[in-house]
Amino acid sequence: MMLNTRWQQFLAMRKAGIWIGLIGLMSGIWAGPVQAGEITIAAASDLNFAFKEIVTDFEKKTGNRVKLSLGSSGNFYAQLSNGAPFDLFFSADIGYPKKLEEAGLAEPGTLYMYGVGRIVLWVPQGSPIDVGSLGINALLHPSVKKIAIANPKHAPYGRAAVAAMEHYKVYEAVKDKLVLGENISQAAQFIQTGGADIGIIALSLAVAPAMKETGAFWEVPVETYPRLEQGVVVLKAAKDSKAARAFLDYIKSSGGTAVFKRYGFFVPPYYN
Repeated sequence: MMLNTRWQQFLAMRKAGIWIGLIGLMSGIWAGPVQAGEITIAAASDLNFAFKEIVTDFEKKTGNRVKLSLGSSGNFYAQLSNGAPFDLFFSADIGYPKKLEEAGLAEPGTLYMYGVGRIVLWVPQGSPIDVGSLGINALLHPSVKKIAIANPKHAPYGRAAVAAMEHYKVYEAVKDKLVLGENISQAAQFIQTGGADIGIIALSLAVAPAMKETGAFWEVPVETYPRLEQGVVVLKAAKDSKAARAFLDYIKSSGGTAVFKRYGFFVPPYYN
């Protein structure tokens, strides 16, 4: 009788163990942690400082991870046209993402103008040039031997710089002094490191603490160069379309637009 009772206890414990194992397995399937998404972004280099804030906040709030590549919009457009693996493309010229959309390489309905950029004339601390009083004529100062701009062949900010110089009729006088950066961030680095005496760069870089504290700038009037309408698009090749769209939603939110405003962009819905 005692043996039979022990055998029943053993079978009951065994059955309970099986059920506990099944419950654990099912909870692992249904209640396991949700994997965070990861997105790759190709972005114009004028977004360098603004995106450091935006990406940090987005990752903190959503748990998604962001891999960011900065460069010239034209170069990124060429890479994306040939199948480069990015989820989102933030261009300094909305024309590039529009072309990707027309070519069927972007998700329909995701094209968005996130801001309008501006350019400034920038000199480092210790420069004998008073850009505030001289304005564009600072480029003609006797101390200027080299002028940094982004390469206008593939960088929208470089094209804007050339257009402004042509507007003020100083381009012919200074064109032989131009030093071309691969993108607008590299152009800024040329001036910061002494590779150029002065340059025309993005306002979004000039107002960042790293440059604001080490130089001075004069804002070039917006009517003197083509409007720098900047756009983003989600790419059809996106590996995580859901996370990519979540990032785009964040860009459109009050938090995203507030960051762009701080870095000198005109933002929707009130383009000036």
